[in-house]
Amino acid sequence: MKNFTYRLCAGVATFACSSLSLSLAQTANELDSTPTTQFNTIVVTPTRSPEPLGDTLGDNSVITRETLEMLPNGTLGSALEREHAIGVVDYGGPQTTTTINIRGTNSNQSLILIDGMRLNNATTGLAPLNAIPLNGVERVEIVRGAASSLYGADAIGGVVNIITRQDSERPFAAYANAGVGTYATSQYDTGFSGASNGWSYSLFGGYGQSAGFASTNKANYYYDPNANSYYRSNVGGQLGYKWAPGQTLTVQTLESRVNGGYANGMPYFNNRGIQDLSNNTITSRNVINDTWTSTVKASFNYDNYQTLTAGPDLVASAPPGGQQHFITRQNQYVWQNDLKLSVTQAFTIAIERLEQSVDANLSDSGYPISQFVNYQQTSRYTNSILGIYRGTWGAQSFQASVRDDNNSQYGNFVTGSLSYGYDFDNAWRGTLAGNTGYRAPNFNELYWPVTPYFMGNPLLSPETSRNIEASLRYKTDDTQVALTVYRNQINNLIVNTPLVPGDDYSPYAPSNIGSALITGLTLNGSQQWRSTRVRGSFDWMNPRNMDTGALLPQRAQATVKLAVDQSIEQLKLTGEWLMVGARSDSMSGNMMGAYALLNLFASYPLSKETELQLRWNNVLNKSYTIVQGYNTIGSNVFVNLALRL
Repeated sequence: MKNFTYRLCAGVATFACSSLSLSLAQTANELDSTPTTQFNTIVVTPTRSPEPLGDTLGDNSVITRETLEMLPNGTLGSALEREHAIGVVDYGGPQTTTTINIRGTNSNQSLILIDGMRLNNATTGLAPLNAIPLNGVERVEIVRGAASSLYGADAIGGVVNIITRQDSERPFAAYANAGVGTYATSQYDTGFSGASNGWSYSLFGGYGQSAGFASTNKANYYYDPNANSYYRSNVGGQLGYKWAPGQTLTVQTLESRVNGGYANGMPYFNNRGIQDLSNNTITSRNVINDTWTSTVKASFNYDNYQTLTAGPDLVASAPPGGQQHFITRQNQYVWQNDLKLSVTQAFTIAIERLEQSVDANLSDSGYPISQFVNYQQTSRYTNSILGIYRGTWGAQSFQASVRDDNNSQYGNFVTGSLSYGYDFDNAWRGTLAGNTGYRAPNFNELYWPVTPYFMGNPLLSPETSRNIEASLRYKTDDTQVALTVYRNQINNLIVNTPLVPGDDYSPYAPSNIGSALITGLTLNGSQQWRSTRVRGSFDWMNPRNMDTGALLPQRAQATVKLAVDQSIEQLKLTGEWLMVGARSDSMSGNMMGAYALLNLFASYPLSKETELQLRWNNVLNKSYTIVQGYNTIGSNVFVNLALRL
């Protein structure tokens, strides 16, 4: 690990010195994968109101539609993996559970939104990232650092806001993709959009399948040597009507399903895990006058993960005791009022209500335990009010926010944030911020029934965090470099501990006994030389359990992400290099070795409307481990034909 870290630091030092020296004479593209022209992209997540990305305070970035199109057959996890300060974990392929760690926080300590509304479910606290189809995503906005004062519970590490495909400003536009690749993989998607006479619309859909690979190895208790195939499909769109100037009503929908094989230790069984996601949103945006804009939004989300186990005869339906499901229904209502007090001063006030209900049915090896799997409580609600102030005075910028969440389970919880920015000149900006966050215990932690292995704890309190950070950023037209340092202390950490210490057969239960301290720094930037662009990031962090001194599991202390984009007339080439340091396994505590991956992408226009794309992941066919007992994908190629009208 030490040698690997030294090599990382040496490489990053070289990268930093060259970038900083160039920054004195040249100018900036957007962070990571966002081009210069996107630095003025209007985003909503950092402030809950439209604002140019370059004007926001904090470590924020955007994954653009242009970048997503470089990932044919990709997943949201593979897109986020390329962003700085984000680690991604999957359990054996795109059909399996995918989680993220922002700045070293736990996977359930990052809030995932879809069109600004909550996606994290109430049973595990995770969002179904594997069910978000990239063909239905317009862009992804990322806010790093605690943001509970903006969005409430679970935003300790940051917020990822998935903006679904938008209508076109043109009268009509359409696209289609068809591709094939390794492991008998194929993916097809299409869509169209347009606007006319006050109406706007978009519709998209996709289908993909793969024979897959064996998701587990012999280190896994549930080892199954068979390949785990998957099928995925989605359909969605939006319909909007501007019935008067500044008065718009919009309806959005997304329906997605992933049906994938999983291992349960019995290779002769047909085991399927099915993730269903349904999200529907209605938005009324009304410009009352030059000062006041009112937005009313209602979102209805359905998240169902179920497993089906059919016996050796591969019957169509699973036998009793061979199926289970976890269902979360979330209804969220928001009334937000944006007040433009002057050209440089703005205030936002919003009220929200979140209603969550759950349902679960479990079984284990043919013996149904659903007879005593009734949660003590199956629903809860949260009423919230928040205020945000944003202002600038010459070279100084300021943002303050405060939020009160009144939850039916644990009462009131108040969070706040203060951010200050100073522009030294047109290129240099320094920022300083402090914010608080919290995570609400999920229903599994609170009310899991008593079993021989685990039981819930209804007396749990929310986890809390205090985060401070500072950054220095340099940006011009061709160069951008940013250095961010942060310190995030998390208290009341929920940790699973044995009810009888020292007893190997004791069931586990969650308790508020832990605390963690995560300190780190991120150096990221990009440099343009005519037709060549280099971009990259270096992350170093020290994520520690303050009670034991141990590193938090599945988090590398050092990570490097580098990419080079090269244009040769009409041919576009991209090379990506990812280096991840050693991490400890969450179950055994054993260290998993460092690894480095090389990915390549190429595209060439066959005509004005068509483009041929090729993506080659893990070019060197590296064998590496993300989670002990689970395999990772080997070298794989995907060829895609894209049509744009």
